Amino acid sequence: MMLLETRALTANYGQFRALFGVDITVAAGECVAIIGANGAGKSTLMRSITGVIRNEAAMVLHRGEPIGALSSAEIMKRGIAMVPEGRRLFASLSVEENLLIGGQARKAPGPWSLEAVYDLFPILRERRKNPGTALSGGQQQMVAIGRALMSNPDLLLCDEISLGLAPVVIRDIYAALPKVREGGAAIVLVEQDIGKALAVADRVYCMMEGRVTLVAKAAEVTREEIHSAYFGVAA
Repeated sequence: MMLLETRALTANYGQFRALFGVDITVAAGECVAIIGANGAGKSTLMRSITGVIRNEAAMVLHRGEPIGALSSAEIMKRGIAMVPEGRRLFASLSVEENLLIGGQARKAPGPWSLEAVYDLFPILRERRKNPGTALSGGQQQMVAIGRALMSNPDLLLCDEISLGLAPVVIRDIYAALPKVREGGAAIVLVEQDIGKALAVADRVYCMMEGRVTLVAKAAEVTREEIHSAYFGVAA
């Protein structure tokens, strides 16, 4: 049984269809990368999995059970947490208060606590009393990841976690992902930096115009295959 599965998943924004029959699977403990150009449907896929966009129940399965029609809150309680593009921290709350909010989302036991998050990102321990939005972009991203981990998810969805960050910060954030997997969580990583994504992923899906155009093992896929799937033309 797969941890997560989408079956012929579609999604619309009003009259505009953004996803066309998308099928993906994620096994327990696996890291799956979703790549594609802007407008390919990657973020829409994340919103559909997390209940921001409602679907037919059987279009999204978690541990074999249909969840496509559930609310975001119900899906989070099941163990699916999201690190959204843009971080979306609470400006009026401190770093520590932002993290504690994540811990209220799910009561399941797990490896992630305040101390565990501070061990993962030590700078947050130093800044724990600072307003969350007063930090640098990279530190805010660490808070967003920590907040999601505080719910002790079995599946962590990361939407463009390196976007707009300095290379040294991206390196530190990516260095934390293996530790997240060691804690038992699978990861779905939406990323435009293909090299970064392939370096940490087990498998990769490429999307273009709302459809999956490539499924491959990250260690075996070629640049030519990615180019063709990414742009719809041969390299």
